[in-house]
Amino acid sequence: MTDIVLKYGSTSVPCRLPGGQLLQMKQITALQPAHQLVNEALQHPIGTPPLPGMVNAGDKVVIVTSDITRYSASEVYLPLVVDELNRCSIADENISILIALGIHRGQTAEEHRKILGPLYGRIAVYDHDCDDPEQLVDLGITDGGIPVQINRRVMAADRVIVTGTIGFHYFAGFGGGRKGLVPGVASRETCMASHFAVFNPPEIGGKHPSAVTGVLAGNPVHRNLLQAAQRVEPDFLLNTVLGPNKEIVAVFCGELEQAHLAGCELVRSLYSVPVTAAADLAIISCGGEPKDINFIQAQKALDYGCRAVKPGGTIIFLAACRDGFGYPTFFDWFRYQDLDQFEAALRANYQINGQTAHAVLARARRFRILLISEFNSEQTAAMGMEKSADLQTALAQVLPTLPSNFSSVIIPDGGTILPVVTPPTTT
Repeated sequence: MTDIVLKYGSTSVPCRLPGGQLLQMKQITALQPAHQLVNEALQHPIGTPPLPGMVNAGDKVVIVTSDITRYSASEVYLPLVVDELNRCSIADENISILIALGIHRGQTAEEHRKILGPLYGRIAVYDHDCDDPEQLVDLGITDGGIPVQINRRVMAADRVIVTGTIGFHYFAGFGGGRKGLVPGVASRETCMASHFAVFNPPEIGGKHPSAVTGVLAGNPVHRNLLQAAQRVEPDFLLNTVLGPNKEIVAVFCGELEQAHLAGCELVRSLYSVPVTAAADLAIISCGGEPKDINFIQAQKALDYGCRAVKPGGTIIFLAACRDGFGYPTFFDWFRYQDLDQFEAALRANYQINGQTAHAVLARARRFRILLISEFNSEQTAAMGMEKSADLQTALAQVLPTLPSNFSSVIIPDGGTILPVVTPPTTT
């Protein structure tokens, strides 16, 4: 009998399932305290000189960092970056922090406080707005045909430091790195154009086979993001890798692409979890907030976790989503219930959140999904899922429908790990 506690929003839910295989992260122990990991990475960047060899006294520096939906331990590393800049004779008033919202909502004062930690009230902080032309500078068109407009504060700075965290991403391969700039501080047009490559050309149809989780080589979305971000010519990257309890286990600093690739390799080795065979049933928790703060964030755990389930299998998905869907127009896309019509509508008027909705509905067509969330039955049904009040109710609904010798997996940190079905080798 597997007995475990699953995170749900800011609370937790006990889970007991006979014979369930537990899929979880490797046990990770940071070799040094967090502040030492950050300082060590700052002193030994990959592909660039450290900050003292790069910045000059009096430079105006913009530090780009993630919003509240992507916890990166910014309250730990931002003060250390600012301390390093201060030692380089750059005063607080010449430093600003820009929240990389992409197309997300603005942050509250309390959210700014959480992101900045002890820097709140000391260092100026601004939210990016992808729809404000006054905030944007046109940087032309990439070789891949992507128009690039970037936040004016970034382009006016003498030095740009991009920060965030590296984890799996469901169609860009990995988060972090270039995503801090695109979509982080890019225009809506740039965001949409760079992400549209998730689809094959219309004469082929469907989604590009390499625009998937954990893949960078040949991934057209990654290529678009990187080419667009490189137009900014950022000076320095700091990306964290986080452990099971959101603690810093590694830090990568340096040149935008090189440091990011090094971090991606560590994430792949730490958070790819082998599974010998796909299961009949999966119980998936996103890992609590902020992984399940809204459905756009939460659905990433569904994308990763369904890889451990047989086609036509059953998923019980715990995602509180206290902030709702995460974007005002996301739910509207479920007016399309036929996947081919849905894809045609996206090709005619591509929207990132529409593409996410399409991916959700496609998964709901492949699996039976019981959703435990704050959404009502009608909202849940429109996404192709069944609403359950709680885990025990969901289990009571599904267990009688499974084979007598059913196989199952439990995934407590579905927003972080990537199950990889790897059948045992025979000799």
